[in-house]
Amino acid sequence: MSKQVPKNDEEIIIKPKPIIFDPKKNNTETEGNNEEKISYDISLDKTIVVLFANDYDPKTTKQFLNIFELGIYNLGIQNVDFKIEFFENDKDLKKIIENNLFPGRIFLGPMQSKYTKNLGNYCDNQVLFFSFSSQSSIAKDCIYLLNFFPKNELTQLLLYLNEDAKVALLYPENEYGYLINSFIDDIIFESRSILVNRSSYKDDLSNARDAIKELGKYELRKYELNRQKKILKTRNDEKSKKRLKKLEKFKTTSDYDFTHVLIADYGLNLLQVAPLLPYYDIDPNIVQFMGTGVIDDKTFFYEPSLQGAIFPGVPEQRRINLINEYRNIYDEELMRVSTLPYDLIGLINFIYKKNYKFSELIKLLNSPNKKFDGIDGNFYFKNNIIERDLQILKIDNGFSVVIN
Repeated sequence: MSKQVPKNDEEIIIKPKPIIFDPKKNNTETEGNNEEKISYDISLDKTIVVLFANDYDPKTTKQFLNIFELGIYNLGIQNVDFKIEFFENDKDLKKIIENNLFPGRIFLGPMQSKYTKNLGNYCDNQVLFFSFSSQSSIAKDCIYLLNFFPKNELTQLLLYLNEDAKVALLYPENEYGYLINSFIDDIIFESRSILVNRSSYKDDLSNARDAIKELGKYELRKYELNRQKKILKTRNDEKSKKRLKKLEKFKTTSDYDFTHVLIADYGLNLLQVAPLLPYYDIDPNIVQFMGTGVIDDKTFFYEPSLQGAIFPGVPEQRRINLINEYRNIYDEELMRVSTLPYDLIGLINFIYKKNYKFSELIKLLNSPNKKFDGIDGNFYFKNNIIERDLQILKIDNGFSVVIN
């Protein structure tokens, strides 16, 4: 469920008009050669370097540039220069970074994990990177990640369910599906719901029909319950003992069936898999369909089989001004992912208005009690990864409505 921001927390107020970037040469000097002073007392550099790879999707790159531009204008950012750098490869990126290693400098980007993974080598230079990589293992030291992370979404979705909820997981055999499958065991043990079954299908959907038909079989449900009991028996904490006692009363599968199906897929595949569930007698009027945050797209809001489906997200009203403004200025639709750089610009605006020192910024980012108000909801960083306070939304005839 969405949490209330404590009154004492400092917030970014992002209120979604264009401007051309005016990068200037940086002449900021460091505050002497004293190592302790550099480590703890340096000011943030007034030049921010924005990194884009030439091999990334041109449409997304263009939108991110437009959003950076729009955010700077809307928020009235002053006395900070944005230096845009395009690079061809790792070698080119390395050269650009090393030419910009001023203590207290902030880098925005890159967008791809393959270019972000080695940035930790520069952390000793007192710089900081905000990357849009989706690979959570990269987040550490001076690298902070902004994306839509499924673990955050899945946690808030499953914590929303009540104690009568019995969940079945249906996922594709690809990177995203395996990721959701790897998260769900630990998350479900923290929720009040029970995971009673899971089934997977090949990424090409060749066996999706068989997977769905198998989803409700007695043998699979019994195997899944026994598997969970074995895991819980290896744990000695009171929560696990209590949960094991709860599971022990389910001796036969005839006592229950799943009440929810989590479809861990996205894009065109989701539009093909979802209709197969009611086709094979998994009625969405009886069983609640669920999705992760990737379902937060109007493409899915008109699919008949997904009417009534729930997912974690933020109401469109929070970003509708930005969507309309972007369309009016740039004559194209705002991609869902393009809210990320807008919230980042909001964070940058807040940081420089408060005149944080470098060490103060690190402390701020590492404090989960400090939350920022963004287009995509209140957010904070946990272990260098952005997390959001999300609400539970329900698809209803072309719209999504808040239900919690």
